[in-house]
Amino acid sequence: MKTLLLILGITSILAAADGATLYKKCASCHGSAGEKHALNKSKIINELSKDEIITALKGYKDGTYGGAMKALMKGQIATYDNTQIETVAAFIAAKK
Repeated sequence: MKTLLLILGITSILAAADGATLYKKCASCHGSAGEKHALNKSKIINELSKDEIITALKGYKDGTYGGAMKALMKGQIATYDNTQIETVAAFIAAKK
């Protein structure tokens, strides 16, 4: 049982990409440092706190957050799990 838990833990760590890798698909709209208004509609995301980013991303994922870009962002974030959301949020917040 311990071996199985260890394997699952290692697999989870390996599956969770680092923030820079996760952010790559965001950069085309938000800028390499999160410095742009995506499609002239979004907030500048590198000005948000990590918690604000997490709240927004989880809201986009479950459909409870967002304005004009709600549907687009839901698709962008749909494959991220909570660990990946927290990882990319920390990466973006560090860009201040």
